[in-house]
Amino acid sequence: MCGSSLRTTENFKMVSQIISCLSQSSSLLCLSDSRRLILPKTCTYGGLSRFSPGFASRRLFTVNRKKWRSACIFNSGKEPGGEGKLQGGSSEWPILQRWEVPWGWQTVSLTSFACALSFVLTGLTEMAVIPFLGIDVEKLTLDDKAEILFLDQGLTTAVVLAVIFTVAKTFDPLPEDILRYDLRQPVNLQKGWLVWGGIGLVGAVGAIALTGVVLSVFRTEAPEREVDSLMKLLPLIGSSNISTLSLVGITGILAPLLEETVFRGFFMVSLTKWVPTPIAIIISSAAFALAHFTPGEFPQLFILGSVLGLSYAQTRNLITPMVIHGFWNSGVILLLTFLQIQGYDIKELLQAN
Repeated sequence: MCGSSLRTTENFKMVSQIISCLSQSSSLLCLSDSRRLILPKTCTYGGLSRFSPGFASRRLFTVNRKKWRSACIFNSGKEPGGEGKLQGGSSEWPILQRWEVPWGWQTVSLTSFACALSFVLTGLTEMAVIPFLGIDVEKLTLDDKAEILFLDQGLTTAVVLAVIFTVAKTFDPLPEDILRYDLRQPVNLQKGWLVWGGIGLVGAVGAIALTGVVLSVFRTEAPEREVDSLMKLLPLIGSSNISTLSLVGITGILAPLLEETVFRGFFMVSLTKWVPTPIAIIISSAAFALAHFTPGEFPQLFILGSVLGLSYAQTRNLITPMVIHGFWNSGVILLLTFLQIQGYDIKELLQAN
């Protein structure tokens, strides 16, 4: 009897530690602050704020001056497996190579401001429209709330991305490796998005877990925000297929698309015009972490941003950091849903954490 109780306690602690590691997800911190549903939406989405800045469900077409690429969303390169024009020569390690950036600091500054403004105005518009339509959030079902969260993130993502791609369009033809989303050659050892996505995900989990252990030695109290965020999402997690799919769609697809395009595809790439790529990775990772306004989680978010930046610099393909980011974010939702199905008391697990 005692042995069984001991094993149960050990399993409980192990699950709590796993949740602690995964709960640093940037998207989850924002979901819990959702403007209309659970709390006033004044959070950050991995970028510029709120889930990271965001834009409409407008399909992104391939902008390739040579020909269309069905496997890609935007720039894919001249030939399958082709690489864009890089500063520093082809013999240099990809992570050290710079991008050939066609715009200057004025464009970077104004575009960043436009993204932030679009983000804020989108939120204010949504806050005004929902009451105008006679929607009483308090009376909505959990599925309705999850769907509104999904639509909210989709609109935000669409608006912010529209700003970036509109600006980029004025510099056509762009270098082939800027704003590139390429689904081809996923297992290429040098540039494959699946290979480097897997490497990056394993590296991120290990690095963030180690960071958490080191920080726990110096902290007198654990930061509450990530646990509070998950607690606020509990009513939606695993309540139905619709709510689970909505949350996974937000955390695993929309947020990574938005955040990686803004912080890696635009900001980090732009910085390489003036500083070496490793320095650009550090600066963009710091901006990524600061944009969440969660000082207690800055080290973990900075580490995650660095892994995302390194993976992008290696492959020159935004699909790579999106895969890492998406699995990292949605992993929390899927894990908690699984544990709930298995009969665990999720609330108790989070509080124990």
